[in-house]
Amino acid sequence: MQRCGIGYDVHRFADGRPLFLGGVEIPHVQGLDGHSDADALCHAIADALLGAMGDHDIGYHFPPGDEQWEGISSLEILRHVRRVAESKSAWIHNIDATVIAEAPKIMPYAEKMKLAIAGALGIDAGQVGIKATTNETMGFIGRREGIAAMAVASIEMRD
Repeated sequence: MQRCGIGYDVHRFADGRPLFLGGVEIPHVQGLDGHSDADALCHAIADALLGAMGDHDIGYHFPPGDEQWEGISSLEILRHVRRVAESKSAWIHNIDATVIAEAPKIMPYAEKMKLAIAGALGIDAGQVGIKATTNETMGFIGRREGIAAMAVASIEMRD
């Protein structure tokens, strides 16, 4: 059975934190605020995959108030999603994701992101699409207060 899911995540900028997107550290004056590494791209992908499988969201799997997950790499979250997929006999067809940010520029890091995401999920980098856009200086993203990401995932349930 073919299934698809969507994911969305947003984090505000914070001083004194590194910026991670797609499992890659990106040089920037601020990072994203969150309980984990706050990688909005990986979080959106995780939720898209979990949704496609009919499972709970990442907040269920990694409760934000639980100290054991504080600072966790979002690639670990994707590895967990991979294990959930394997337990459900789900095969990942593809992921298509968009990062929405005024700054920094995302596309110079897209290939590294694709490799990191694919590696964590055990799929080929060609199955991961990453795009970027701005918010045309509108809203909180336009004011450079944070970054958002959206993702769609297509899977096949084999059992």
